Amino acid sequence: MVRFRPNVAALMTRSDGRLLICERSTVKGSWQFPQGGVDFGESAEEALHREVQEEVGLLKGHYDILRKLDGYRYLYPEEVRAKKIRKHGFHGQAQTYFHCLLKPGAPEVNVNQRPREFSAYRWIEPSEFDLDWLPVFKRDVYRQVMRDFFGIQL
Repeated sequence: MVRFRPNVAALMTRSDGRLLICERSTVKGSWQFPQGGVDFGESAEEALHREVQEEVGLLKGHYDILRKLDGYRYLYPEEVRAKKIRKHGFHGQAQTYFHCLLKPGAPEVNVNQRPREFSAYRWIEPSEFDLDWLPVFKRDVYRQVMRDFFGIQL
């Protein structure tokens, strides 16, 4: 039986419509959205707030949740699946995406959190997102997410 780890991701936008992307500290040139696993007993919203704070330093009072969609899934690639199954017991991730709007006066993003997951961040137009920034196994999900939230075909 295939098991999926519950996961949340933040599509953080500013009032000008620009979207936050962050570069993974372990993989130069790999840009993604703040995201992470849902802990046992935690709601998706609680996980979102925790992950956003842990990864980019924003508190839940710094942004509003505009929309939430779930049902996005991907399998880990074969070469890492056995390791992930041993570590977490899951074959892939089932993601819930939240479109969040940064409030006026919110502090700047801070990727210098500990442990550090990101080395840099940028605000881009959603149409500027490049699927080549991602591992191949995540691209279909990102393609669907960008279509569902922003009406963009990548």
